[in-house]
Amino acid sequence: MRNVRVALAQLNSTVGDLPGNTARVREAIAEARTRGCAVIAFPELVVTGYPPEDLLLRRAFCMASREATLQLADATAGIIAIVGFVDWSDGDAYNGAAVFADGRLVDVYHKRRLPNYGVFDEERYFASGRRVPIYDARTFTFGVTICEDIWYPGLPLDAIALGGAELLLNINASPYHRGRLHGRARMLATRAADNLIAVAYVNQVGGQDELVFDGGSMVFDAEGTLAARAQQFAEELLVVDVDVDRVAQRRLHDPRRRVELRDRDDLDVERINLAFSAPLVPVASEGEIALAMEDAEEVWTALVTGTRDYVRKTGFTKAHIALSGGIDSSIVAAIAVDAIGAENVIGVSMPSRYSSQHSLDDAEALAAVLGIQYFSVPIEPAHGAMLAMLADAFEGSDPGTAEENLQSRQRGNVLMTLSNKFGTIVLTTGNKSEMATGYATLYGDMAGGYAVIKDVPKTLVYGLCRWRNTRGPVPVIPETVLTKPPSAELRPDQFDSDSLPPYEILDPILEAYVEEDRTFDEIVAMGFDEAVVRRVIGMVDRNEYKRRQAAPGVKITPRAFGRDRRLPLASRWREV
Repeated sequence: MRNVRVALAQLNSTVGDLPGNTARVREAIAEARTRGCAVIAFPELVVTGYPPEDLLLRRAFCMASREATLQLADATAGIIAIVGFVDWSDGDAYNGAAVFADGRLVDVYHKRRLPNYGVFDEERYFASGRRVPIYDARTFTFGVTICEDIWYPGLPLDAIALGGAELLLNINASPYHRGRLHGRARMLATRAADNLIAVAYVNQVGGQDELVFDGGSMVFDAEGTLAARAQQFAEELLVVDVDVDRVAQRRLHDPRRRVELRDRDDLDVERINLAFSAPLVPVASEGEIALAMEDAEEVWTALVTGTRDYVRKTGFTKAHIALSGGIDSSIVAAIAVDAIGAENVIGVSMPSRYSSQHSLDDAEALAAVLGIQYFSVPIEPAHGAMLAMLADAFEGSDPGTAEENLQSRQRGNVLMTLSNKFGTIVLTTGNKSEMATGYATLYGDMAGGYAVIKDVPKTLVYGLCRWRNTRGPVPVIPETVLTKPPSAELRPDQFDSDSLPPYEILDPILEAYVEEDRTFDEIVAMGFDEAVVRRVIGMVDRNEYKRRQAAPGVKITPRAFGRDRRLPLASRWREV
């Protein structure tokens, strides 16, 4: 029986850190060799980190990636290694997978299918590959594909399988959004079963700017059955024994493959002899299948991972957060504590003449439970002074939004001054419902370095807070924060419902319009009031200019503001 021991190195790379990333690759190869593995696969562009964006337009960066990858050859003695990197060949850049065997670079596979939608812009940077190689390791044969290559049912996967490969190694940098893990699993199971091939899928893990990579590397047998799965949101070396004899046996019993081989004339595969006899293991061990997280835990962990890695990878250690006593600042503080530690989080209360005592008490109680540093900087002196300064200019006009937002801008000024003084990052507290409708103040509560919950709808904020309160010895977010009506407290007796529809109505409308691109008529047909839908769509369309100036933040939905949804600022098109 031919059992091939495969290692999938689920690593957290940092974009541009070629020395650090390749050092991690070397460590993983050494561990895989110690554990008796025949082959190890790394994530897509593991050498450069993903996504490098316009660094890929710098020839020196591409050449450095290739050189750093070539230097890994000496680490691969006695093992096969598949390493994702930027290849520079024939005057162009390719998304490549280096195939090393026993201390030699044997081949480089170039990604064929380049995604150019959502957060992906690979056609901007890469040339598309054309070759379909199959690698002969004497004891087994395998193919290599990169991420998007496997999402299509045709080439190159079908050619690899029909060409005789028994194992497919698919290397990925697949970003997270809600439900993504299960969607990948369904696709991989289908590809494995339809092509009668074992599939080993390795994914990147960790945060990079607005993207979070959730790991969850997987192996499926040729029947489409899940054989092993790595943890989500954690580095891991997943080691799996793959029975390639079982693949051959399945093919003998399935006539579809013979029909395909007879009828296809486009199977132009290239067979490459690795000149290396990969070791086999006599008895296969059962693969470990990590439990998939349920939705609230998955989203929370994505937010923690994205925040932690953004702070760490940009060189910060501490964060300032405005604590208002409301639910948004409370959840951001709790996420920050889970991400970078309570000792590195500083809460700042900035009361004005309109701040309620219960909000001040809630902010103080939250800080005490979280164990973070907390202090107060009343903004009334600055607020009063600004009103006095503007009195002549405002004479004859009624007080309104400008006076209300003045308080928010004073708070933003305080936070950014503290950041400037102490070298901290400011974490903003606006949620997706607010960002969608423009219920936020430019250069006020939007001022900061990272917007932790900018892609989290308000209704989900409540659900996440209640989930987090069940995950420790005591609830971290006071019950009064969860039960009081949300308010910006910028004028007497103000509530969010004065300016917005109830969130349980607003959020489904926003999901339909922003994430699903449904029309006004389609949303009304879902059962929503026509006037409310018209009003919400108008708010979304009018506030693109605010969102364009917002801090980056963690993407958790299939369509986040920013890279996922790109609209012109100066536009006269109106949906309604």
